[in-house]
Amino acid sequence: MEKRLYTTSEAAALLDVTPARVRQMVARGEIAFERIGRDNFVTAEAITEAQKRKTKPGPTPKPKAEGATKPRARKSSRTVRS
Repeated sequence: MEKRLYTTSEAAALLDVTPARVRQMVARGEIAFERIGRDNFVTAEAITEAQKRKTKPGPTPKPKAEGATKPRARKSSRTVRS
């Protein structure tokens, strides 16, 4: 039986992340891969496992209250010498 291997770009598309993130996951050992020559290929099983582990993004930030103003910039107490 032949294993299905995915390139970094293909795995990134399936996991909805960037190819750089897939390479980072491989380097950290978060996702299984096979090295063929100088290239890393992600196995289909590893992608399925990573999809199961993937969490939803954190809570959305609360909207700012209306009428809230930004704090004013502080003036420097230092004098400029010529």
